[in-house]
Amino acid sequence: MLIAYCGALWDGSTARLRLEALQRLGHTVLGVGTTHSLGGLRAIWVRGARKAGWAIDTAGVNRALLELATRHQLDIVWIDKGLTIQPMTLRKLREMIPGVRLVHYCLDDMSGKHNQSRRYLVGIPFYDLHTTTKSYNVAELQVVGAKRVLFVNNAYSPILHRPVVMSGEERACLGGPVGFIGAFEAERASAIWFLVTNGIPVRVWGAGWGKGWKEWAALHRHPGLKVEERAVFGLDYVKAICSFDINLAFLRKLNRDLQTTRSVEIPACGGFMLAERTDEHRKLFEEGAEAGFFDSRDELLEKCRYYLAHPDARRKVAAAGHQRCLRSDYSYDGQAALVLDALSSQADRAVPLEPSDSETRIQPGQLASEVTGNCALK
Repeated sequence: MLIAYCGALWDGSTARLRLEALQRLGHTVLGVGTTHSLGGLRAIWVRGARKAGWAIDTAGVNRALLELATRHQLDIVWIDKGLTIQPMTLRKLREMIPGVRLVHYCLDDMSGKHNQSRRYLVGIPFYDLHTTTKSYNVAELQVVGAKRVLFVNNAYSPILHRPVVMSGEERACLGGPVGFIGAFEAERASAIWFLVTNGIPVRVWGAGWGKGWKEWAALHRHPGLKVEERAVFGLDYVKAICSFDINLAFLRKLNRDLQTTRSVEIPACGGFMLAERTDEHRKLFEEGAEAGFFDSRDELLEKCRYYLAHPDARRKVAAAGHQRCLRSDYSYDGQAALVLDALSSQADRAVPLEPSDSETRIQPGQLASEVTGNCALK
């Protein structure tokens, strides 16, 4: 099939990993990048518009999609978190290519106002399929007009996320006894500080831990806490995971996370994962055999102490977690196949070219107040 893939396609992004998975499945994929750096007053204006619910298409994505449609008989247009995609663009794609299937995919909680835009909300009914890694978004999206919603677990790239043998020098450069890779959040910082002040050394890779949060950083200095004020991507991210004895996997409360990309990427890299306990984590990995889980700071401290003192048990769990990723096919290849299967099995249905009055009145944040609860694939 010929697929146009629209998303943040910079090297190391998950959107790029999904594009590559579609290519490995044998499809021809045309990429349309959504990232575009701005500076000065224009950047300030775009950020202000975003806070007001308007996502500005600074990368010219809408125009690029329509230009592709004039030159190619596309089978699928796959859009990753299409905040800047205009409903009119989706309408024109259908007019220009009868039979084209429109897929929206997102890793984030699309019920949260911080993840929405007015264009996205009005465009919801135009897509043939919405794919989400947030189980609770299934019913919430259906309430506001989604025709069909597919819940999928998070995934990993079999090409990138793999066990890497690290030298002692590389481990010293990137890792340590306990590590966390991710952005600053108050709850994460509090848990890490609890570990450090109880004798567990922790190293952090991620944005926002230093100059982004000066007050916190100034008040939390400890010889056992090593904060690297930068994110790691791609192979550096994989090497960092492989350089930690224990990899912490915190959830993002703002996104109501029950699992994250780290939930699968860490075990896929052969790393030992110690994650917050949720029903979805326990379905992905057997507790104590394929990953470690915790509910409280005290349990987190207890598990860190135990697994640091029992390296053989830790390595056994990490190896079993890696095998579970392979055996259950948590790869992006398997995930992409699920999405395409859902499209092919979907009965043909007419999608309105114009949203109804009720759909046009959807406002940013409405999804979050419509429905709550966990849902399965529907």
